[in-house]
Formats: sequence, structure tokens, C-alpha cells
Amino acid sequence: MLRGDIMKNLLPGIWQWSWFSEEKQLDFNGLFLTVGEHKILIDPPPMTGEASSTILRNGPVDYIIVTNRDHAREAAKYQDEFHCQLQVPDADAAQMDIKPSKTFKDGELLPGGIWVIQLKDQKSPGESALFIQQGKGVLIVGDALIGKPSGFMRMLSDEKYADVTKAREGLRRLLKYNFDSLLVGDGVSILTGAKQAVERLFQPSS
Repeated sequence: MLRGDIMKNLLPGIWQWSWFSEEKQLDFNGLFLTVGEHKILIDPPPMTGEASSTILRNGPVDYIIVTNRDHAREAAKYQDEFHCQLQVPDADAAQMDIKPSKTFKDGELLPGGIWVIQLKDQKSPGESALFIQQGKGVLIVGDALIGKPSGFMRMLSDEKYADVTKAREGLRRLLKYNFDSLLVGDGVSILTGAKQAVERLFQPSS
């Protein structure tokens, strides 16, 4: 089912559109960022109607960023359509069926002032969060965290990891950053109080 015709303005200069996965029963989200002179798509699922019009009206898109090997989605299509650069995690590139313009590694500063945070022991070796020092801080994740139910964050199901305990510890790195908003590739994003939602993941169950 397509929801790709609805474009939500989540934060200043950041829009989101979604495609509903019947299989996962989750929204797969794409982001459109206008940062200075840059127009950037992140993990783009299919889009139609209003979403496409908003991007074309604010374009041209000059970069697409993919957070992990499983979030290529429609990146190749839009790379061709917008004649833009495509950047993917270096550690995942060999396992992806797309041809990036460039790969990135942990700690790199990408166009638009986006910092790469590579997370260890996740589903794929290149799993990367993206951090923007905008407002009170914005964190963008691909498969590192899922927004479900609304207002809460959870990890993927245990079988997705080689070692769940190590994967959990790998996510602790996110808490070193100051962020109020957490925008997810899958599920429902949290626009305020997001760091507290991540901290709850590490609290012992009562």
C-alpha cells in the first residue's frame, strides 16, 4: 500500500514520506532534507503525488544517503531520476546491488553537516546512524531502532543479530550524543524527548 503521496514537515528543513509494508506492518520512511544549498534524500522508499511534487519544487536533489545494505529501497531509481550522488556505508557496499558515487565510514562529515555514527554488531556491518546538530539535536537511524509502538523504540527481532547482547551494547553509543528528535527508517519517529526513549531500552525490566 502506498502512502508515498503524503509529505510531512517534521522539523525545520526536514520532511518525511512513508510506504506501508503489509509484510512488516510498519511504515518504511524516507526523509527529504534541505540543508543550506543541499537537498538530500535518506533511505528513500517509493514516492508519488505530493511527496514527489514537494521534492521537485524544492530540488534539485544532489545527494542520496543510505544507512545500511537493506535500505537501498528506491535509491537507484532516484539516483538516475535526479542525476545525483549516492552515498552508502563502506562496510555494506559490497553486499548492495547498487553503484554508489562514494562510500562513507564512521566519523565522516557528509554534505549538509551530517555526521556518520557507525554502530557495531548490528544486523549489517555498515549500519550507520546520522547525527545533525540542529536545534536540540536530530538523530536519524535505519535499522538500528524501530519506532513501534508510537513513542517507543525497540531493536529488531533477536534472530536478525549474530549476538543480541553485543548488538545492544553497540547501540549504547547513541547515548553519547545529545538529541531530542529521533527519525526512524521503520515505524514512528519521535520528535521530542527521543533520547529518553532510547535510554529506556537499557533500563532493567521490572
